Amino acid sequence: MTTAQALVRFLAAQHVERDGVQQRFFAGCFGIFGHGNVAGIGQALHQHSDVLTYYQPRNEQAMVHTAAAYARMKNRLATFACTSSIGPGATNMLTGAAGATINRVPVLLLPGDVFASRLPDPVLQQLELPTRGDVTVNDSFQAVSRYWDRVQRPEQLIPAALESMRVLTSQAETGAVTLALPQDVQAEAFDFPREFLELRVWRIPRPLPDRDALAEAAARIRSARRPLIVAGGGVIYSEASESLLRLVDATGIPVAETQAGKGSMAYGHASNLGAIGASGTSAANRIAAEADLVIGVGTRWTDFTTASQTAFRD
Repeated sequence: MTTAQALVRFLAAQHVERDGVQQRFFAGCFGIFGHGNVAGIGQALHQHSDVLTYYQPRNEQAMVHTAAAYARMKNRLATFACTSSIGPGATNMLTGAAGATINRVPVLLLPGDVFASRLPDPVLQQLELPTRGDVTVNDSFQAVSRYWDRVQRPEQLIPAALESMRVLTSQAETGAVTLALPQDVQAEAFDFPREFLELRVWRIPRPLPDRDALAEAAARIRSARRPLIVAGGGVIYSEASESLLRLVDATGIPVAETQAGKGSMAYGHASNLGAIGASGTSAANRIAAEADLVIGVGTRWTDFTTASQTAFRD
């Protein structure tokens, strides 16, 4: 079995489970083929089309954005893999990778890479760096990936693929994951262990809050006179909109939404102030400026949310 064939079968066998519901993590693979991936990943996708569906895109950046959008709509419980050839095919995916990482959305990138053997050197579209023989354009993905690795030998695929899945399914660490695949290694045969290819379920936990911290938060909410809830993307991804609605209906606390948190509450709800921060509504920002307690739910307090640390003044 080639490295690429093992990778495709591995991806097809990955599942996630949350709240007792199990589903496939990879809905398929987008790919635009060239000499860097057609004989490896391309052949493997064709051979194993019964277990992992290939979808033909028209642009590398667009396919990464599409994968990220799908992952967002699936509450980060499913995504697509994206494969490209070397050179400009790979670099076209950089902007999409950055967007996925910034927004904590899981996407797996599989760019082809130059020959690990370095016998054909330089190959077509290879970036030549005179001072380093081990640098390619795929190194540029390190800055925009939550995990990055280059598989220089077939057996390296096993730990790299497992670590990739750990990051992709982590609700805190997820983002773009890049596995650079040298084109000769993709087609190299290896005796992969059966366990690597079997069904694997990654469980998405719901950690319970610390009891003392929860009691302190409740006490502060009871004593606050002008509280405000800021709902972020975590509300949507954790499917907690109903819980947020019950809290708001019981307390009357108004809610402002971050960019990722849009849709946490129904737009017409009386307590929904709309977006907050740099691009927020006047109502949300006015309430925020006067709030004596701000409760963040599923938000990372990014620059847009806090309007560069100027939104909350009390």
